[in-house]
Amino acid sequence: MISYKDLGLVNSREIFKKAIENQYAIPAFNFNNMEQMQAIIQACVETKSPVILQVSSGARKYANQTLLRYMAQGAVEYAKELGVNIPIVLHLDHGDTFELCKSCVEYGFSSVMIDGSHHPYNENVALTAKVVEYAHKYDVTVEGELGVLAGVEDEVSAEHHTYTQPEEVEDFVKKTGVDSLAISIGTSHGANKFKPEQCVRNEQGILIPPPLRFDILEAIEKRIPGFPIVLHGASSVPQDLVAVINKYGGALKDAVGIPEEQLRRAATSAVCKINIDSDGRIAMTAAVREVFATKPSEFDPRKYLGPARDKLKELYKHKIANVLGSNNRV
Repeated sequence: MISYKDLGLVNSREIFKKAIENQYAIPAFNFNNMEQMQAIIQACVETKSPVILQVSSGARKYANQTLLRYMAQGAVEYAKELGVNIPIVLHLDHGDTFELCKSCVEYGFSSVMIDGSHHPYNENVALTAKVVEYAHKYDVTVEGELGVLAGVEDEVSAEHHTYTQPEEVEDFVKKTGVDSLAISIGTSHGANKFKPEQCVRNEQGILIPPPLRFDILEAIEKRIPGFPIVLHGASSVPQDLVAVINKYGGALKDAVGIPEEQLRRAATSAVCKINIDSDGRIAMTAAVREVFATKPSEFDPRKYLGPARDKLKELYKHKIANVLGSNNRV
């Protein structure tokens, strides 16, 4: 059993409280490797932002659970080396079983998500409550989910979304004891978050997605005032980076995300954690493709992963300062 406190990590309780009180959202950035970790820490140190390092089940298998633990500890020390002791949470993203959540707690995670949203309501409640009971013994915070997000990202897949029902949230929070709640108000996983027929095209031919359901968010806030809310599937899919990928041999057709102004609006509410994964993948892929296309003789991984890391850092600094509002909050 490894305590996250021994690794220098924090859980989400206090940083969420501060975010709600001051109307900003904590960035939750997914990572799988060293370059992503470096970009996240550099961006958050330079903007003085707290951060949630997210690990999906797939990322845990890819990177190895033991290495991830030391990478998280290394992230804490790296931030100090760069000059700012930022609050860092290590969080399991979309845990789907009690066993997976338990294992993450034992390996030093300071926060876990148990996603029982695909189960019938009562089963979701029972599973979430079981995870909460175990995790809270070690002061690990727990995120639950009500409603289903469409799209595909890593090992999470759903054909259709189901909006969160506001009338269920109070009962769910009371029965489970969760510390935060992921809701569905129109965000979606992946780079192709919406089908073309769900969108409208503007005069430049760019797809405009349907707006987020802020009416549902407001109804939820009235039911559980001041309770930490989480948005998944909140990448904006920057069209300039999509264009770079497609220019250099990619095939991201009709990739469209959540407009940043809508996410900024959400961040001023009880939404205190916003997940961003696909945007990071797109930024890194754009940089790697450009190097491969413009410097075909290059074979040193540092010469294409380095620019990918720099592009990711640039993207994250923009998100922190201009979308989430979490800069200068340390």
